[in-house]
Amino acid sequence: MALYAIGDLHLSLAVNKSMEVFGDGWANYVERIRQAFSRLGPDDVTVLCGDTSWGISLEEAAEDFRLIDSFPGKKLLLKGNHDYWWNTASKMKAFFAREGITSLEILHNNCFFYGDYALCGTRGWFFEEDQKDQDAKVLNREVGRLETSLQAAGDRKKLCFLHYPPLYQGYQCPEILKKLQEYQVAQCYYGHLHGASHRLAIQGSRFGTDFFLVAADYLGFIPKKICD
Repeated sequence: MALYAIGDLHLSLAVNKSMEVFGDGWANYVERIRQAFSRLGPDDVTVLCGDTSWGISLEEAAEDFRLIDSFPGKKLLLKGNHDYWWNTASKMKAFFAREGITSLEILHNNCFFYGDYALCGTRGWFFEEDQKDQDAKVLNREVGRLETSLQAAGDRKKLCFLHYPPLYQGYQCPEILKKLQEYQVAQCYYGHLHGASHRLAIQGSRFGTDFFLVAADYLGFIPKKICD
């Protein structure tokens, strides 16, 4: 039994949006993902940190979900900025049940327990998003969702999973970082950064939390083991 994290699988089995157009780093990435997950065990848990499927609806993403469901262990899904298929938790759960998809769960306004750890998270927010009037509302909503997740953890040691990095070279999201400090989050895992942006990632200890980039192309499409 082990806990893993990886983000940005960008699967597109039912749509023509293969990430292989972005160069050698993405070559044969679906098969590389398949082979990496085949090494996991049935009791393992993997947190998928957003941008899981390019499908724009649950139906269009179904083939990608079925592939992930075929991998060993439980998978916890976060929302990413390209997860256009994302819907209400009740609709997603009903869709998975109808499709016979049994190993996928939604990490959204809740948390999951893994041994002594609480697995918390949300999409987060990012300064590169278009500056619109509703940005403050969206950020506040994400901060609220993160706090709801962290509160659900109680006194357990907290691991946080985000799609957007809460900090990297030249940028911080103080609202998210404040919650990580306030709830004494031990470790934070995030994705979103690809290619040349990997060099901008900040990893290691900051403000009492250890940060890790887990974008799939950064990890070589091999889920990062967090603990047994």
